[in-house]
Amino acid sequence: MVSAVFHSPQEASSRLAAAESAPASVSGPVSGPISAPVPQVKAQAAPPAQPKATRPPFDGRALWMRVLPPVLGLALMLGIWAMATQKPGPFPTPAATFEAAVQLFADPFYSKGPNDQGIGWNILFSLQRVALGFGLAAAVGIPLGFLIGRFEFASRMVSPLISLLKPVSPLAWLPIGLLVFKSANPAAIWTIFICSIWPMVVNTAVGVQRVPEDYLNVARVLKLSEWTVITKILFPAVLPYLLTGVRLSVGTAWLVIVAAEMLTGGVGIGFWVWDEWNNLNVKHIIIAIFVIGMVGLALEGLLMSLARRFSFED
Repeated sequence: MVSAVFHSPQEASSRLAAAESAPASVSGPVSGPISAPVPQVKAQAAPPAQPKATRPPFDGRALWMRVLPPVLGLALMLGIWAMATQKPGPFPTPAATFEAAVQLFADPFYSKGPNDQGIGWNILFSLQRVALGFGLAAAVGIPLGFLIGRFEFASRMVSPLISLLKPVSPLAWLPIGLLVFKSANPAAIWTIFICSIWPMVVNTAVGVQRVPEDYLNVARVLKLSEWTVITKILFPAVLPYLLTGVRLSVGTAWLVIVAAEMLTGGVGIGFWVWDEWNNLNVKHIIIAIFVIGMVGLALEGLLMSLARRFSFED
């Protein structure tokens, strides 16, 4: 038997509205509150480990090519020297010269009077004269080079004088120094000054003239003072040229001091060479030649390393 239930229209509409407003049923048993689905986050792969810096492999060939040629050149010179002195004569053999060098450098700083001092003192006195003359030349030549390179009027005024005086032999200035200073030591310093000033003046002026014009135009737009232009723009750009001039000047100064001391006397490596010649001690003269060369090479290498430190070519 089927029973049917009939409702009135008002009751049916109210039941329909209640059913629509009720939340949707969830099929199946629910044991806890329903939470929104959690998005899955993919794990990022760790960046690959950077390879450790490895030392470059040892280049034996480069070292061999750097050491072998100078050694062979020195051996060739000693071989020719030994062959040329096989027969007895005034020129000493390499072995005799080496023995004299060992005795000489056993006590290089002895002092037995103003005209009898060790080779060490003579080298130091010559370096002192070079330092004084070169320092005065740098104090005058570098600012003069900036002035010539910066201002065209100064360049046109001074350039003919430089072209006239630069080719003069440095020793030609020695009598002028003796006439003015009445003493040998200031005359030698004056000679170093006048011979070492020209490379610094010329190289500094060329460096200033090669500074890009755009840099100077920016300085004009910013209305920078002349001192700021020199210290912040010109000096960093001119520094490689300046150091090249300094290197040439030091080499020239060390070259000239030996000849100047031969003529003026006193204490110094040049005077020591001349004194050994008067004593007919050829072995000491040859030793002095090697010492002068090694000191000049050391000064040259020091200034070349300094120039590479401030070079912007790389």
